[in-house]
Amino acid sequence: MLKIQKINKFFGEKQVVCNFDLEMEQGEIVCLLGESGCGKTTTLQMIGGFLSPDSGKIELNGLDITRQLAEEREIATVFQSYALFPHMNVFENVSYGLRFRKLSKSDRLERGKKALELVGLLEFSHARIQDLSGGQQQRVAFARAVCIEPKLLLLDEPFSNLDANLRRRLRKDLKQLQRRLGINMIFVTHDQEEAMALGDRIALMREGRIVQIGTPQEIYRHPKDLWVKEFFGQVNQLYWQDKVHYLYPEELCFVDEEGMWQGRVVEKEFHGASWEYLVDTEEGKIVICEEEDVEIGSFVCINQKLGREENENIECHSTEAK
Repeated sequence: MLKIQKINKFFGEKQVVCNFDLEMEQGEIVCLLGESGCGKTTTLQMIGGFLSPDSGKIELNGLDITRQLAEEREIATVFQSYALFPHMNVFENVSYGLRFRKLSKSDRLERGKKALELVGLLEFSHARIQDLSGGQQQRVAFARAVCIEPKLLLLDEPFSNLDANLRRRLRKDLKQLQRRLGINMIFVTHDQEEAMALGDRIALMREGRIVQIGTPQEIYRHPKDLWVKEFFGQVNQLYWQDKVHYLYPEELCFVDEEGMWQGRVVEKEFHGASWEYLVDTEEGKIVICEEEDVEIGSFVCINQKLGREENENIECHSTEAK
């Protein structure tokens, strides 16, 4: 479907995207995940035709689109700012892209209504954009993108301006919409939770390169190196039987019998579904998440949870990208 071969991009002497390769299957969501400045948005802009790669090739359904203009590509983009027109009502915004297609007025009307029905906003067809909530404006942006029936939909951090609860709701709505339409999506985000919830695969980027690509489960459970593991959360570096173990707080548990590590609780924070504890041990401080409410000062024993695969062989590249 989409095939990207070794695209590169320089801004002056600085290389911001380095030998980027990606192949997508039909109906797939790929999340480009990484810190600010890692090259993910630049990559998205090259796929969408808003920037030209300095080298490399981009194909869509077997067609070389590397040098095509953005409007010539069968690709739609949802921007972080939504980019809606305030002087147009909701329907006019949604159907705007159809003006440049050889469609009759009745066809434009039908496709615009269908797009609004998909996002649950048909009753707001004649509403002004400025009268809508942030979540409704985001739905209008989605509807406008799918209205032109693109082969590929690009989304550049579309939920970043919304509150946490609304982000979760829209995330679920987006995934349901994508499954219903069978459309391919590339979703740019710096939010690990968002990428794991949305992506069929995650391409984790650093310094313009893909560091690791795989399903959310593969990357979380089998990180390529320590940097990847640390990107997804706080990591305890623990020693047991002459081996070093790199474990997330949620990969540990309190036990009644003598554990792999022992110590006293020195801090605790309530996180709703669980408590986060800081335990002082002979091996150093250990962070652990548990549902059990334990008092500060309590002596505790800690084990690795059963069924959790060990990461003692993980490569310790915490400062340099491959």
